[in-house]
Amino acid sequence: MIHARREPAEREPDTSARPPLVRELLLVVGLFLVYKLGRQAANGHVEEAFRNAGHVWDFERAVRLPDEGAVQGLLLHGDTLIHLANTYYATVHFPATLLFLVWLYWRRPRHYVWSRRILAVLTGAALALHLVFPLAPPRMLDAAALVDTGQVYGPTVYGATPATDSMANQFAAMPSLHFGWAVMVAVGLIVATRSRWRWLWLLHPAATLLVIVGTANHYWLDAIVVSALLAVALAALRLPRPGRARVHLPWPSAAGTVSGVPGPATAGMAAAGAAAPSGATVLVRSGGPR
Repeated sequence: MIHARREPAEREPDTSARPPLVRELLLVVGLFLVYKLGRQAANGHVEEAFRNAGHVWDFERAVRLPDEGAVQGLLLHGDTLIHLANTYYATVHFPATLLFLVWLYWRRPRHYVWSRRILAVLTGAALALHLVFPLAPPRMLDAAALVDTGQVYGPTVYGATPATDSMANQFAAMPSLHFGWAVMVAVGLIVATRSRWRWLWLLHPAATLLVIVGTANHYWLDAIVVSALLAVALAALRLPRPGRARVHLPWPSAAGTVSGVPGPATAGMAAAGAAAPSGATVLVRSGGPR
């Protein structure tokens, strides 16, 4: 087997792995609409959502998870900080994920297909959990005694009356797709790039976790559950290996050379092509040793 040297993957996007643009746009938009409609279908169930919230809050205290109020207390030290947290929650989630997918599509097509599949599976699993386990966020739970920072300080993406909010399902706290998507963005960029600074992408899910808990939109358990779902998806859907390039080797001469190349330097190539008829195709690994 011949191992051919290639430039680093980040310099040469594998355009053969890039799916048709129109098809991808329709697919992503379709998945988004299904998700939004599914969340709307899961709306209501107010009593069950508050009952589940009480169970989650009691469970977190029983296993001694940190109090969400401690994180919120840090953000409430100044109006500027809590405004930044609310803005991050309201504006970064969708645009960051969309930009992540767009960049992968153009620069890392093979990673794009893998990441899109992971996000689709993760979102589908989250939607199923929203349907079977409606959950009121901690900002609505009296026992938590937390501030609804979006309503008090702004900005907010939710209506003032959760039960009649037609724009979003406010009883879909479990699991947190804000955190799950942020973790996948970081994982996808770390895997797809080779920069020594790529680990700094982990700051995105770290900031997201601080924000979703500090604004009282999610419990710690929401982030733990979505992390478990993402781990299962990553284990089940592995990043495919690069394809193999095909090269044509000419018929070796009687002197043991390949046409136009001296014998000793090409002994391995001649050996690879010796058993093949003229114009035979030999597989060459494009990604180096596995």
